[in-house]
Amino acid sequence: MGIIMWIAIGMIAGGVVAIVLATTLLRKAIEKKSIHLLQDAEEKAEVIRKEKILQAKEKFLQLKSEHEKVINERNNNVAKAENRIKQREQQLSQKLEETQKKQKEITDLQLSLEQQKEILNKKQQDIDREHKITIEKLEAISGISAEEAKAQLAESLKDEARAEAMVHINEIVEDAKLKANTEAKKIVIETIQRTAAEHAIENTVSVFNIENEEIKGRIIGREGRNIRALEALTGIEIIIDDSPDAIILSGFDPVRREVARLSLHKLVTDGRIHPARIEEVVAKTKKQIEQEIIETGKRTAIDLGIHNLHHELIRLIGKMRYRSSYGQNLLQHSREVANLCATMAAELGLNVKKAKRAGLLHDIGKVAENEAELPHAILGMKIAQQFKEQPDICNAIGAHHDEVEMESLIAPIVQVCDAISGARPGARREVVEAYIQRLNKLEELALTYPGVVKTYAIQAGRELRVIVGADKVSDEESNQISYDLSKKIQEEMTYPGQIKITVIRETRAISYAK
Repeated sequence: MGIIMWIAIGMIAGGVVAIVLATTLLRKAIEKKSIHLLQDAEEKAEVIRKEKILQAKEKFLQLKSEHEKVINERNNNVAKAENRIKQREQQLSQKLEETQKKQKEITDLQLSLEQQKEILNKKQQDIDREHKITIEKLEAISGISAEEAKAQLAESLKDEARAEAMVHINEIVEDAKLKANTEAKKIVIETIQRTAAEHAIENTVSVFNIENEEIKGRIIGREGRNIRALEALTGIEIIIDDSPDAIILSGFDPVRREVARLSLHKLVTDGRIHPARIEEVVAKTKKQIEQEIIETGKRTAIDLGIHNLHHELIRLIGKMRYRSSYGQNLLQHSREVANLCATMAAELGLNVKKAKRAGLLHDIGKVAENEAELPHAILGMKIAQQFKEQPDICNAIGAHHDEVEMESLIAPIVQVCDAISGARPGARREVVEAYIQRLNKLEELALTYPGVVKTYAIQAGRELRVIVGADKVSDEESNQISYDLSKKIQEEMTYPGQIKITVIRETRAISYAK
C-alpha cells in the first residue's frame, strides 16, 4: 500500500511538472507568434500610411490645378470686362464730344433765328403800317369802311358758293341715285329670281271630313258632353251644322286647331268617344304636336345648313309652322327670307352664313310665349341675346323694323329681304278695314305739311303722290317735304314692302284769246 501510494504521489507530481512545462512552452510560443503578428501589422500599417499620403498628394495637386484654372478664367473674364469698359468709355467720350458740337451748333442756330425773327418783325411792322395807310386811302375813296366792305364781299361769296354747291350736290346726288338704283335693282331682281317660293293663304278655320252623318251625333254626345269636353280641352270652337260630311274647327290659333283636328281623327278612327277618352287623346296629341314642332325646327335648320342653334330656338322655329303673318305662313316666310338673305349677301360679298341665320330668326319674336306687349322685333332680339347669338345677328333681328339702330350690313339685308318676301304678289292678305285705314293715314300724314294741296295713295298703298302749290313751295322745299314725309311714315306706320313718295310741283300759265 505504501508503495502504491508513493507511486501515485510520483505520478501526480510528474503530471503537475508536465503540465507546468507544457504551460510554459505554450506561453512562449504564443508570445513569439504575437510578436510576429504585431510586426506584420506594423508593416502593413506603414504601407497603408504611405499609400494614403501618396493619394492625398495627388488629390492636392489635382485641386491645385483646378483652382489655378478657375483663377485663370476669372482673370481672363476680368480682363475682357475691363476691355469692354474701356471701349465704352471711349465711345461715351466720342458721343459727348459730338453732343457738345451739336449743342454749340444749335446755340448758334438759335441766335441766327432770333436775329432773323427780329428782322421779320421789323418788316411785318412796316407792312402793317403800309397796309393800314392803304386801307385808309381806299376807305376815303370808296366812302365805306373796311368792315362793311368785308361784310358785302362775304355775303356775295356766300350766295355764289351756295348756288354752285347746290348745283354740284344735285349733280352728285342724281349720279349716285342713278348708279345706286341700277345696282340695287340688279341685285334685288337676281335675288328674287333665284329664290322662288309658293304662297298659300292660312285661314282661321279647318275642315274635318267624316264618312257619314252618324259620327256627328257621337261627337256631340249625350246632352253635348263630348263636344263640350273637346272644346274645353283644345280651346277650339267645333261647328257641327248641316254641312254634308264635314265638321268645321274654328279658332285663331293654328296649333290648337291642329290638336283638335288630330284628336278628332284619332277618336273617330278608334270609335270610343267619351269625355275620359277625349281627355286622354287630347293629351297624347299635344305631346305629338310638340314633338313635331321640334322635328320641324331641326329639319328646317338642317335644310338651310344652319348649325349650333339652341334647342329652344329650334323649338320656336318649329312653332312658326303653325303661325301666319297677314295670311302668309311664318315658317315659309322665314325660310324664304333666309334664302334671300344668303343670295343677297353672296352678291355683296358678305358673310352668307350669318345673313341666312339672321333671316331665319328675324321673326322669332312672333312665336314667343311671354312679353307680348313688346314689338316682335325687340322681343326676338332679346330672345336671341338670351340664347347667346352673335351681336350682329341680334342687331339684325331687332332692327328689321327700325326699332333699334342698324349696326352692321346684315341688318339692312334682313330688312330688305323681309320686305321682298312680304311684297310678292299673293304672299300676304290684309283685312279690308286695316287696308283702308292705312291708305287714309298715308294721305292724312301728307296733308299736315304746309303748301300741300292734294294727296293720293295709289298702287295699293305702295306709292303716295303729293301735289304742292307752286306759289307756296320751292323746288328745294319739295325735296325736303319728300324726305321728311318718308321718315315720318317709317316712324309712325307699319306696312309691308316699301312706299314711294312723289312730290309734284308745277306752274300753269293760263290766258284766254277773245
